[in-house]
Parts: sequence; C-alpha cells; structure tokens
Amino acid sequence: MVRVALLSNPKSTGNRQTLPRVRSYCANHPDIFHYEVEHVDQIGRALQTIARVDPVVIVINGGDGTVQAALTELYQGQHFQGGAPPIAVLPNGKTNLIALDLGIHGDPIKALERIVEIAKAGVEDHVVARELIALSDGRAERPVLGMFLGGAGLADYMLYCRNRIYPLGLSNGLSHFLTALAVLASLLLGIRGRYMPPSARPVSISLIREGQLVGRFAVLIVTTLEKLLLGARPGDGARGHMKLVAVDQSAPALLRLLWASLSGRVGKARMQGVHFEQGDMIRIEGDRSSVILDGELFEATEGHPIVLKSTQPVPFLRLAA
Repeated sequence: MVRVALLSNPKSTGNRQTLPRVRSYCANHPDIFHYEVEHVDQIGRALQTIARVDPVVIVINGGDGTVQAALTELYQGQHFQGGAPPIAVLPNGKTNLIALDLGIHGDPIKALERIVEIAKAGVEDHVVARELIALSDGRAERPVLGMFLGGAGLADYMLYCRNRIYPLGLSNGLSHFLTALAVLASLLLGIRGRYMPPSARPVSISLIREGQLVGRFAVLIVTTLEKLLLGARPGDGARGHMKLVAVDQSAPALLRLLWASLSGRVGKARMQGVHFEQGDMIRIEGDRSSVILDGELFEATEGHPIVLKSTQPVPFLRLAA
C-alpha cells in the first residue's frame, strides 16, 4: 500500500544536492511512490498518476515555483475524488516559509522519514487547514494559488536578491543577510545607486469592506500562513483569512517595526506607518508595481489590478501534533 506520494522537481536548486539521497531512500521504501517532473507543465499529469495510487499524504519536493504549481493544480485540477489528501512540503526552496509554518525544517530526508511515520500511524492528529491565496491579474486563464505574497518594495528587494545576490553563488543565509544590509542602507541612510535596491513605486491596496491604503511601501506582505515574518501573528479570523502587513517607505516606520520585532510586540499595538489588516479580497493597483507569489512574479499595471481572494480550506500535514 502506498502511504506517501512524493512529487520532486530535479531542477530545483535544493534538489541538485539532496535528490540522490531522496531517490535512494524511496528505493528502499516501497510504501513511497516517487514521481519526478522536470517542468511545472508536467505537474498536472503527475497528479493524475498520483491520484490512481491513492496516497495517504502528498509531499512536494521542489522550489517555490514547484510548490505553487502543485498547489494550484491540486486545488483546481479535481484529480482526487472527495478531495486531495493532506499536503506536506519538504524544506527545499530559497525561503521554505510553507515548510516552516508546518513544522518541517532541517534535513529533507529526516523530514521525509517523519512524514512516513505519521502516514503509517495515522494522520488525523496532524492535519491542519490552511486557506490559499488565489491571485488573478486579468491575463491568466485561471487564478494562480499560493500562500505567501510579497509586494511593493519587498518584491523589489526579493528581485534584487534573486538577480544581483544569488548569482554570486553564496549560501542562502548569507545572500539574505547581504540583501538585508543593502535594503537597510537604502532606507535608513538614503544610499542610492546602480547596485542598490530600487525605491518602491506608488501602490494602492484596497481591502473590501476594510478601506484603502495608498502610498509607497517598503514592505507589503499578504499571507494565509499562521505566522507572518518578524513574529506577527494572525488576528481576528472573522475579518478575513488573508493577513496583510504594509510598512511605509520611511526610516521611522521601518525602525518602529524592527524594534517591535526584536521586543516581540509586532502586531500587538498600533504603530505609525505600520499597517496590519485582514480580509478575504484584496486589490493591488499601481503602474508596474510588482508582487511575488511563492516565487512567481506578477505585475499590476494601469487598468489591470492584481486581485487576491482566499480559497476554501485545504488540508496540510503538520509534523508537530
């Protein structure tokens, strides 16, 4: 009986080193069905095949783009009668936010071993519900689904890290540290230049029934994960399942957020220039304002806003009961 179906993308950065170990582990465990894809376009057919073996858990082993494409296909593809089984994500990509939210971190093989143990013993106590973010930009035939969106200045910083820092061949941790230093130098000291992160573009953020934010934001985060960056926690679920954090592009606002983060008080009190909101529908409008949903870039243009909606809950597997 197949307990775990593992969907791997050999071309993801993390798998270049770990996939041989993953293959060896799966070869010695017949209760794991391992399917490899080399491009996200193959994920739909992969999940059709995985549905036939009826696994207890589906594990995604790939970068951010693989995870996003798999979540989109799982939610919209209707491959599983009665709904898809719980989903787990191995720590593999550059950020691993979804894996961390589910308590999955460290060595991917050890995480896979733990997932197999849970699948054999019974997953009921480990299943948690998470809503997804459905993104529509008026161009794609169907919405793209994910769980973490970075926009405004944050998207520009993520692109800066991807295009300027990652090519240096440094570790993820050092790359993120250097990016943070460049961002702080830009925002706090006003340093500008060809090799520095760009300034954020003006953007309008509309939360249906909750009002509108307009301005230049150094940070814009929308997520359905239980934990936000910098230690912020979700608030009242009755206001909506998508949590939003927006920080004005100003040194005082950023310093307030950093101080609140260090003192563990993010989201516990109002801070000037720092906005915490929740909603089930969010519109992002601007002239060439970028957002990144789980690693994939989208751009809002005049007359083509980005619209975010929360989906119905999807089952995920959390390692800690």
